[in-house]
Amino acid sequence: MIFDFRLKVFYTVAQRLSFTKAAAELFITQPAVTKHIKELEHQLNVQLFMRNGNSIVLTTAGKILTQYAEKIFQTYTELETELAQLNNMEAGTLHIGASTTVAQTILPKLLALFKKTYPAVHFTFTQANTDVITQQVLAEKIDIAIVEGAAHYPQIAYAPFAKDEIVLVTKANNQLSKKAEITPKQLLNIPLVLREAGSGTLDVIFNALANIGINPKNLQIEIQLESSIAIKQYLLYSETATFLSIQSVISELKYNELTIIDIKGLDIFRTFQFIQLQGKNTKLIELFKRFCLANYNLK
Repeated sequence: MIFDFRLKVFYTVAQRLSFTKAAAELFITQPAVTKHIKELEHQLNVQLFMRNGNSIVLTTAGKILTQYAEKIFQTYTELETELAQLNNMEAGTLHIGASTTVAQTILPKLLALFKKTYPAVHFTFTQANTDVITQQVLAEKIDIAIVEGAAHYPQIAYAPFAKDEIVLVTKANNQLSKKAEITPKQLLNIPLVLREAGSGTLDVIFNALANIGINPKNLQIEIQLESSIAIKQYLLYSETATFLSIQSVISELKYNELTIIDIKGLDIFRTFQFIQLQGKNTKLIELFKRFCLANYNLK
């Protein structure tokens, strides 16, 4: 997308209200984020953010710029679409796949917008855990996929799509929810609902816990289920907790159905990745990747 990168940095900070999270999502350093914001403020001669304790908030000028940034990005997306159509890249069949979390929280909107923008493109869609999707890419049954997880195969090309945070959540208003923060050792006394073996989310969780000295074998795993939707339903009728993508619990947090429990010293971040066979890089695959990157997080 041909836009001023400083505007992209601003928009990401405005959405996250965090310089640290914006830096992680954009794959740049926090000082670089600060530099871009200061340059933009100097160029526009306005203050875009204000400190509010340990957090930041948008100024009136920042709110106005956010509204126009969304319009600008949408205009650029439409421009790229029309230019792509001149090269006849908008027709054909694409086999798309996604791991469970991505398929349930991010891709439905993107697929709908993609179909609306490129009605002549026909696509199939496969949802499964990361291991299954990866094997289907290797078998050439899927052209392009977005997955979580850290496994790497030499036959597959990986490219970053978006950053995600995994949090510990439980049903609101139960005994567990009264603990705003726990220690890693206290986690061992909490009954957990986790994803099934082969889940990229589960791999990321276990690796993060191992890094702070928690052996996954010592966890009290009450049950393992195959989707975030099933896990959330289980949580609502039990005294358990679970690790889920922040993307998958936005609605439940908003309506106070679930609550987050912080674990001292533990932050779990992961990168959703595009995967495709090495050397298999068609114009249609590139079109889909660019479209996802351009439209992810836009309202």
